[in-house]
Amino acid sequence: MPNSATQTKQVSTVEQNSWWKNAVGYQIYPRSFKDSNHDGIGDLNGIREKLPYLKELGIDFIWVNPIYASPNIDNGYDISDYQAIHEDFGTMEDFQALLKEAHRLDLKIIMDLVVNHTSDQHPWFLESKKSLDNPYRDYYHWTDATKDCPPNNWQSFFGGSTWTYDETTKQSYFHVFAKEQPDLNWTNPKVRHDIYQMIRWWLDLGIDGFRIDAISHIQKEPWDFNITDNQWAPFMNVSGIEVYLQELKAIFDEYKVMTVGEASGVPHHEAADWTGDNGYFNMIFELEHCERIGEPGYQKGSISHLKNSLNQWQTSLADHGWNALYLENHDTPRSVSVYGDDSPEAAKALATVLLLLKGTPFIYQGQEVGMTNYPFTSIEEIDGADTIHFYQTLLAQGTKSEDALAIAVNWSRDHSRTPFQWEDTLHGGFSTATPWLQVNENYRMINAAQKELESSSIFHHYQELIRLRKETTALIHGKFELLLPEHPTVFSYTRTTETEQWLILVQLAREQTTVSLPDTLDCSAWKEVLATTKTQPLTKQMLLSDYEAHVYKKTLN
Repeated sequence: MPNSATQTKQVSTVEQNSWWKNAVGYQIYPRSFKDSNHDGIGDLNGIREKLPYLKELGIDFIWVNPIYASPNIDNGYDISDYQAIHEDFGTMEDFQALLKEAHRLDLKIIMDLVVNHTSDQHPWFLESKKSLDNPYRDYYHWTDATKDCPPNNWQSFFGGSTWTYDETTKQSYFHVFAKEQPDLNWTNPKVRHDIYQMIRWWLDLGIDGFRIDAISHIQKEPWDFNITDNQWAPFMNVSGIEVYLQELKAIFDEYKVMTVGEASGVPHHEAADWTGDNGYFNMIFELEHCERIGEPGYQKGSISHLKNSLNQWQTSLADHGWNALYLENHDTPRSVSVYGDDSPEAAKALATVLLLLKGTPFIYQGQEVGMTNYPFTSIEEIDGADTIHFYQTLLAQGTKSEDALAIAVNWSRDHSRTPFQWEDTLHGGFSTATPWLQVNENYRMINAAQKELESSSIFHHYQELIRLRKETTALIHGKFELLLPEHPTVFSYTRTTETEQWLILVQLAREQTTVSLPDTLDCSAWKEVLATTKTQPLTKQMLLSDYEAHVYKKTLN
């Protein structure tokens, strides 16, 4: 246990007034959450209908994935009009009704801000394509090229060149994602002016903040940049980006809203510059913990890597900055399938680890009831363009179709995008029409209606963890320290303030193991507060098995 010289500092007034530090978030993928008009697609009124459910869970704010007008090449992340709602989701009036009802229930709403790129159907790009001297030409990255010889050999995140040739003007435009998602030219002050106007429009509407998509990619290296070891280096956290991030921060500070940046390529040792009271954003999503192990087609998440990565982030942001905590989102498979065995026990164990770390936890829709990966049996069941492209690439390389499918869908984003399983009725209660993506057949056993009724359910465990976190200063502001760092399956840590200490002890495997706890813990002084199985007094030697989790508390002198 830390001595008095290393005790956690008194919580500052600034920290106490930062509502997002005490909050728990909930991510909604609108297309798959709840269909209110029976067309097979989730919508804004469906979200509004389920706000009482979210209030019951205990969350404080909702992050809504893109609902803007879009051709849907990349599921809404290709925006054609920043100030219009996609017709699949409803109208602007529907959004305002959702915002009003959420605020009435004391729930905040943050939206996705996608400003690295637009759709190729956005009016800016349509103008930009018309001629070399069009006023909007410089809103995007255009440069001389020939059809068969792009300006460089950079590769996009979705596969293939970052350049697409335009026959009309005989130049190529740049895109780090799909060719239908041209990158905006942030070096152009007019671009930034128009983006900032749009941001203010949404903030004036009354939303509570933004999750900022792909923000670490807005600055690019010169086109002749030589790639060495990292193929993404030319457009990932490139020097000079800080100028634009400071401009964004000034707007966010003016409105006093919550911000979380998706900042791939920002390592834990640089995160303090990006997040916290003096950073660009309140917090950032890191991607370092999402390492895969195993053979292609059978890859799982690495428990050891998860522990080590989260420990690095907890330590790096211990005194400066703030963590955004997550185990799954719209771009990753289901955590109970990645790190567990699809069981309720695994779901509860993972929830215990996540909810009691230092930072703001984000729960992805369905995570709180234990939704699992989908058992895809055909590429026709897949919607994600990146998964389909990967599958086709494997086939072209000579991989057998059944192997190509297993490899391609193993880490597909579609696992997390299957419709929410509300109840044991047709299509899981998501819709009365055939859903845009198939519902997992296990909805008969895994659904929100069942989980709300069972006192021992995953849902109730999430409720209890959220309540415990909100009532406990040490679980929000307390110092984090990892225990048993070398153990391959046990994730254990303490949270400490000057007055109390909490111990979280979780076995993340369906097997039995014995652990030896440090002598400094003084096992006799601990009281068990929460357990996922039978209670067990804290002892020097602990026998753990089958995803059991324990939470203990000790009062300090």
